[in-house]
Amino acid sequence: MSCSRRDFVSGAGAIAIVATTGVATGSIALAADEKKPIRYAMLHDEQSCIGCTACMDACRETNKVPEGVSRLEIIRSEPYGEFPNVKYEFYRQSCQHCSNAPCVSVCPTGASYIDKSTGIVDVNPDLCVGCQYCIAVCPYRVRFIHPEKKSADKCNFCRDTNLAQGKQPACVEACPTKALTFGDMNDPNSEIARLVKEKPVYRTKVELGTEPNLYHVPFEHGEPRR
Repeated sequence: MSCSRRDFVSGAGAIAIVATTGVATGSIALAADEKKPIRYAMLHDEQSCIGCTACMDACRETNKVPEGVSRLEIIRSEPYGEFPNVKYEFYRQSCQHCSNAPCVSVCPTGASYIDKSTGIVDVNPDLCVGCQYCIAVCPYRVRFIHPEKKSADKCNFCRDTNLAQGKQPACVEACPTKALTFGDMNDPNSEIARLVKEKPVYRTKVELGTEPNLYHVPFEHGEPRR
């Protein structure tokens, strides 16, 4: 049986196409099976928050935050209504754990960074030189210089304390009204992903492109903060 040069080339081309298609299909299948990295986020329900500041106390105790500075603040609004039917809005102010964090991009030493495995924005105190660039550029004004470590500090979702022990952040565990929800936004089955999808939520200063990961359920009597 003879085989011409033309037949040989055609056959080789067909084999190459089949082989290439097989590799491409396999790559697509692998990509589809890849799981998204964890992206931790927090939801503060302003309708459930009673302003008791138990979260602030728990944060301070768990993370050994010195007096005079704070990783977390609950800010009370002016009163709505007239006595005795007065209501207050309570707003959580803390690190937003931005996916596009300006504090990270300006840090000259790499001390400020995003943990790729969790999405948490954190600070390596051993690399921090206290230049305060990150404090100046943070649009949420939630960073400070630790008075003892002399390095930048802020909320890190209790990454070194409670999370390292397999627990929820201290503020979440301490909240008596369950106004705080913490979890992985990249897991569609997580409670926080479900709540963000079901409830009316807002994030602050999204127009800056920071992609914050702190969500709020707005207080029913006030306007969402910008």
